[in-house]
Amino acid sequence: MIYLSMGLLGAILGGMTAKRRKGSRADIAQYAAVYGIAFAMLGLIVTVLLDRTLI
Repeated sequence: MIYLSMGLLGAILGGMTAKRRKGSRADIAQYAAVYGIAFAMLGLIVTVLLDRTLI
């Protein structure tokens, strides 16, 4: 669940960043996708680390 919420948060932040920089729709979509993937990967690492340390 952590990686899904982190991915969604990343997509929202990426879209807001591109919009703030006055990007086109394609720019907004690309930023949202890249940030979403990056944050989801970070969330996956956090999930694995938590799973390994709590068991």
